[in-house]
This record gives sequence, C-alpha cells and structure tokens, in this order.
Amino acid sequence: MNIRVISLLVLSFILFAGNGSAAYAGKQTRAYWEATGDIIWDVSTTKKQIALTFDDGPHPLYTKQILAALEKHHAHATFFVVGQRVELHPALVQQMKKQGHEIANHTYSHPSPSRIKGTELEDEIRRTDTIIEQTIGQKPLLFRPPGGQYSEKVVKAAKAAGGHRVIMWSWTQDTKDWANPKAKKIADHVCRNARPGNIVLMHDFGRDRTQTVQAVETILERLEKEGFQFVTVSQLLSERGK
Repeated sequence: MNIRVISLLVLSFILFAGNGSAAYAGKQTRAYWEATGDIIWDVSTTKKQIALTFDDGPHPLYTKQILAALEKHHAHATFFVVGQRVELHPALVQQMKKQGHEIANHTYSHPSPSRIKGTELEDEIRRTDTIIEQTIGQKPLLFRPPGGQYSEKVVKAAKAAGGHRVIMWSWTQDTKDWANPKAKKIADHVCRNARPGNIVLMHDFGRDRTQTVQAVETILERLEKEGFQFVTVSQLLSERGK
C-alpha cells in the first residue's frame, strides 16, 4: 500500500470521525489537499530540478527582462498570468511559449477568491483560458488562486472551469518580493532554501519589480553552479517520485 493511499485512509477517518465543523476544518488543511492530489505545494523528486513561477503579469518591462534572463541561462519557468493583462500584452505571452515556458491561469481580474462566488471564480478562470488559447493556441493546465487562497470552493471552481490542477508554492520559497526586500535578500532566500522539487513564488507585475529581475539573474547563476535545472511546473510534476 503506497503512502498516498495510507494518507487518504487516515484523513478519511479524521474527517468522518468528528462532527461536521471538524470535518470542514480538516478539508482546509494542506495535508488533506496534498493527499487528494488536488493542490500541489512541492514535488517529491531526487532530481535537482526547481520551478520558478511568476504571478500577476505580464508586464511590458519586467516580464521582458525576466524572459531575457531565463533565455540567457537556457532556463524555463511558469508564468501565472492575469487574463486582462494578457489582452494588453499578447506578444509577451507568445514569447513565453516560444522560449519554452509554461503559461498558467491566474484569473482574469485578480479577485480575492474568498470574496466572490464559486461560479464567479469559474467564469474568471474560463475567460482567461479562452484568452490564453486565442493568444498561444492552447489552454493552460494549471491554476493558481490570487493571494494563494486555497479552499474547497477554489478546487471545485478550477476543476469545473477546465480540469485545472491548483498550484501553490513551497512554503520555504515564498520570496515576498512584493515587499521589495532588496534583490540580495530575495536571491539569498531562494538559494539558501533550494531543494529538489521546490516551487518558487515571485511576481513580474505590481509596483517596481526591478529587485525581482535582479534577483532572478543571481538565482539562475548560483543554483546553476550547484547543479540545479530550472523547469516548468508541469515538467516538475512529470518527475514526481523519480
């Protein structure tokens, strides 16, 4: 019996042994969702592969600079794009695909999932799927909820809107670059905590992202020397258990 089956059995007991409120709380835990496979934080692999991810773009300046750094190092990444920004900058998304990066869904207008209905979230995801497909000729497989807000509602909406898998990030790899902590601090954090199967969270839109761009270059250089390969989230998932 494999670990995932055992985890599901244990979690099923926990969920149904208690009262309704306890069961509901259990469904909100990371352990529950990891056992179901519906939400991903990390990928279990022995290969020195890591996935850089960028939220909220594309941005006409910062995304372009990040793409240049990735191309220089022959690295791949995953961009969780916002639909209305794809409409404004379709050429950048086409460039992402051309360079071998993965384009994933981050809603159309970046609403807080906790403040809208499940059906509204589905519409946000579907609308962005359509825009991405019209831009690059294929629909995304992955979805990341704005603010990292995961819940049963989010999982159901992602599935109903197109069978998307919900992708979070490694808890040790939240760079908090949105706070502009300085490029060195961002890079040091990622490199110090780097482990095979990590998913790193960064942003290519919102305020001044110069520090993020500078940090990306440093991260690529340092982790390359340590033998890491930079892959898309889907590529990382394909290596699970290897």
